[in-house]
Amino acid sequence: MQHDLISDMASAITNAERTGKSFVVVKASKLIINILKVMQAHDYIGDFEYIEDGRGGRIKIELLGRINKCGAIKPRFSVEKDEIEKYERRYLPAAGLGILILTTSQGVMSHEKAKKNGIGGKLLVYVY
Repeated sequence: MQHDLISDMASAITNAERTGKSFVVVKASKLIINILKVMQAHDYIGDFEYIEDGRGGRIKIELLGRINKCGAIKPRFSVEKDEIEKYERRYLPAAGLGILILTTSQGVMSHEKAKKNGIGGKLLVYVY
């Protein structure tokens, strides 16, 4: 039974990467698609495609073997622009390794882009 789509997606990707699979299928939503676009832009995943199945749809994600850990951040902390570094230290293993994905007033983006744009938001996912 699914309760949190973001957490389910992150767990499915991490588990599939650990077992060496080349793709994984997860439940679709607009937010999941936006998160996957950020992960794809940072070369953590390959292509992904939406599959209509009559139950809300699924997304097939091509895995590249570059993800060590992917997880949802709960609770969804609100982060101001000058607090992002605190959460980088908390969720990422080293400076410059991995990304935090957050939702902002300008859309879903990585923490690097949010710092560059000088905006905050709510934390969703960490990937490294």
